Amino acid sequence: MTEYTNNYVLVSVFVLLGLLLPVAALTLGRFLRPHRPTPEKGKPYESGIEPTGTSWVRYNVRYYLFALLFVIFDVETVFLYPWAVAYNQLGLFALVEVLIFITLLLIGLLYAWKKKVLTWT
Repeated sequence: MTEYTNNYVLVSVFVLLGLLLPVAALTLGRFLRPHRPTPEKGKPYESGIEPTGTSWVRYNVRYYLFALLFVIFDVETVFLYPWAVAYNQLGLFALVEVLIFITLLLIGLLYAWKKKVLTWT
């Protein structure tokens, strides 16, 4: 019983520290930093050039789709690394599982290719 209680106490301490330390650091920084706002400091900065026009710019949705595909396949490598490390211990089961995983990703890639998501024109 005390073993479980000690685990809960330890987790509670870490949660409390995880909440308390950032709040304390931000509060302390607020009191220590200088606060002298001027109109010049409030202006937007674009590499030393006065900004012109509106800040709303419309982008082609293909950029977002391409970025999303990149993130998906980038996350794939994160899942493949632990598999490669544990491959010797898991054997044939791990090989079958990773083949299923890669097959599903390839199906997704072929679907994106068929929908012309990967074309820039």
